[in-house]
Amino acid sequence: MTVPSWLQTPACRFLAGALLLLGACAPEPPEPEPGMALEPAAFTELAGWPGTSPSAALRAFVAGCGRIEKADPDARFGGKDFAGRLSAWQDACRQARITPTDDASAQAFFEAWFQPFAITDGGKPEGLITGYYEPVLEGSREPSERFRVPLHARPADLVTVDLGEFAEDLQGRRVAGRVENGRLVLYPDRAAIDQGALSAQNLELLWVDDPIGKFFLQIQGSGRVRLPDGTMQRIGYADQNGRLYHAIGRELVASGELSKEEVSLQTIRAWLEANPDKAEALMWRNPSYVFFRPLPDLPDDQGAPGALGIPLTAGHSLAVDRSIWPLGAPMWLDTHLPPEVGGAPLRTLAVAQDTGGAIKGAVRADLFLGVGPTAERIAGPMKSQGRMWILLPKAAAPTS
Repeated sequence: MTVPSWLQTPACRFLAGALLLLGACAPEPPEPEPGMALEPAAFTELAGWPGTSPSAALRAFVAGCGRIEKADPDARFGGKDFAGRLSAWQDACRQARITPTDDASAQAFFEAWFQPFAITDGGKPEGLITGYYEPVLEGSREPSERFRVPLHARPADLVTVDLGEFAEDLQGRRVAGRVENGRLVLYPDRAAIDQGALSAQNLELLWVDDPIGKFFLQIQGSGRVRLPDGTMQRIGYADQNGRLYHAIGRELVASGELSKEEVSLQTIRAWLEANPDKAEALMWRNPSYVFFRPLPDLPDDQGAPGALGIPLTAGHSLAVDRSIWPLGAPMWLDTHLPPEVGGAPLRTLAVAQDTGGAIKGAVRADLFLGVGPTAERIAGPMKSQGRMWILLPKAAAPTS
């Protein structure tokens, strides 16, 4: 397997030394979310720091600065007290824009402007770290005998409500549905949509030849479709039907088809392909359904825009629980690759730029790994334990 360039560093191949003790002069930790604790740390405590290509992490951080710089400087970043005022982040953004983009300069920038805080959740320092990627499917703009599986655009009657606009303690939470008789009701689930619940709306964006590939495309949230003439149409997340995500791997474990240790994208796909008479019913157990939108041409090395609205960077963009973490914040990740691809340490500086239905909790992240089969081989079996640190501007002055 060819390993992506962002993994080809000594930090990802060798185990770093043990963590050092906290410095006596460390600042007081900010007030965390309920159940979450933040403890100040030194950069020397981050095993493998500065990790894989801090210059790429700097570029990812700068890409998210547009929204930060337009916001009210007196507001709290992401509505979170612990993240400090936006003015401190805006100062960091201005410095980031004039920082040279070589690795040494990027490392010096983060060390000069930010303070790491170790994250624990319910007293536990480790949590689940997974990976995601952009799949490539074969498809067409018109249906045919081969291309019979539709990818749908966002329905006009789908209503999405950002609950954070109504109450501060609901920041990052949303509901979706459609209005009937003046009330917001549940939108059709996956089974209903697959059976034609939306056929009258003419929402078919593209047609692909693989219903299982479509299912995993919806889980990943974005991808690319190779058309018959060889051109590539990029598609990205447009919205979701508001139904809760349900992992079908749990069903396979509960029924004894797979053990918990065996569950991965690859083993689930293999089971679905080997059981075509049961595959559709199993996929319907996940009622969540994602709608897509066409994306403009982007450089091949850039991923589709995430929840922050900017293209994702392989190895340096994280999906996090948006109800806890403000999008745009840099985070240090200390985990390892799955055993199926060697199990080497994976330590990288990434930026919270995306979210996902299965990403819940303070020490929980999904790392964007890139595009195509190589990224899929890594992301599919990745369910590693790992630690996370958030980097907050030194001038943020958190309050309780």
